[in-house]
Amino acid sequence: MNYKYLNKVNSPQDLKALNDAEVLEYIEEVRAFLIATVEKNGGHLASNLGACELSVAVHRVFDSPTDKIVFDVGHQSYVHKLITGRFSEFEYLRIPGGLSGFTTRRESVHDPFGAGHSSTSISAALGFAEANKLSGKDNFTVAVIGDGAYTGGMVHEAINNLSSDLKLVIIINENGMSISGNKGAFASYLSRVRASRGYRGVKRSILSVISGIPVFGKPVRWIISNIKRLVLRFVFIPNYFEELGFYYLGPIDGNDYNKVEQALCEAKSIGKTCFVHLITKKGKGYYKAEEAPEKYHSVSSTAQNAATFHSIFADELIKAAGENKNIVAVTAGMGAGTGLDRFEECFADRYFDVGIAEQHALTFSAGLAAAGMQPFTAIYSTFLQRGYDSIVHDIALQSLPVRIFVDRAGISQGDGATHH
Repeated sequence: MNYKYLNKVNSPQDLKALNDAEVLEYIEEVRAFLIATVEKNGGHLASNLGACELSVAVHRVFDSPTDKIVFDVGHQSYVHKLITGRFSEFEYLRIPGGLSGFTTRRESVHDPFGAGHSSTSISAALGFAEANKLSGKDNFTVAVIGDGAYTGGMVHEAINNLSSDLKLVIIINENGMSISGNKGAFASYLSRVRASRGYRGVKRSILSVISGIPVFGKPVRWIISNIKRLVLRFVFIPNYFEELGFYYLGPIDGNDYNKVEQALCEAKSIGKTCFVHLITKKGKGYYKAEEAPEKYHSVSSTAQNAATFHSIFADELIKAAGENKNIVAVTAGMGAGTGLDRFEECFADRYFDVGIAEQHALTFSAGLAAAGMQPFTAIYSTFLQRGYDSIVHDIALQSLPVRIFVDRAGISQGDGATHH
């Protein structure tokens, strides 16, 4: 099929050659192509539809592969693949010998770091940024991470290790979803920041007023800077990222292309570690995926059997929990995928979704067991590897009765090596 732009855009340079109106047309063409292709061949649909504008803006503002773009998980990198010369291979997406459904270093120079699991992007991007600094390079590093990945402890370990003087831009793609809906303190925090939509405007106004005040020496500059913080704290909740000493831009409508590009240009001009907070709609542009983003997170090209491991598991666990009040269920961001969403409907107070934090899920389960509860913990096999230390150190060595249900064990033809 002949496309007006998809056939012509085979590199970031081709994308930059488009005018403003053509860019918007290109985005809609990409969205239509993804819906048609992924629904037919399978793959991650909803997450990519929501990330169209940010993917295009990143490649228009930055210079891949000189600037490094690191995608968390990589399941939202389809648009990135199209922009970087892989359109002609897209019919072989997720087929052995074809394109990976995630980012992988062996596939393209535009994929500087491979992924498939969550929460690794900031650590990897920090590695690139520090290496650039040590080598005297002036390149930028960009990390694209969903808010769901922020439930992974590795993200916060990386942020704790960040320096403020790096050419590092971290884009938070907030769509309120990982595989299932996001839960927990950080998800609640982001929603409160989102509610404070006036934050950025008021901040600009305060900075504008302050910049007009003559400054005589460091003491006065320090006083003025702290006045700004006090005023913002009085008007809004403290900003987590700025409290840690980093620049923060947002929240911004991540599906408004012009606003996204403007924000990324601003982040680039700052030239220091900066968080850009975008709010996107998972499944954007496809009403089925917008209405049921969890269902369209990953689309299969093959029919699914009615009876599955997790549906039978859920039936039996619900039955057992009805007879035993000490039974509790734990999962790590995979309520629907493991069948435990149905358990939650029956026993909401005994259901715990800890987010994408497998190690915590298992040690938390160990604590529940040590306190006399009977935890059943359901985790996908490929993600369970991140919890091996907890299984040995916190469960097995203490002989604690935690039942671990390992879902989806085996070979994953479509998702490949990261998911076997």
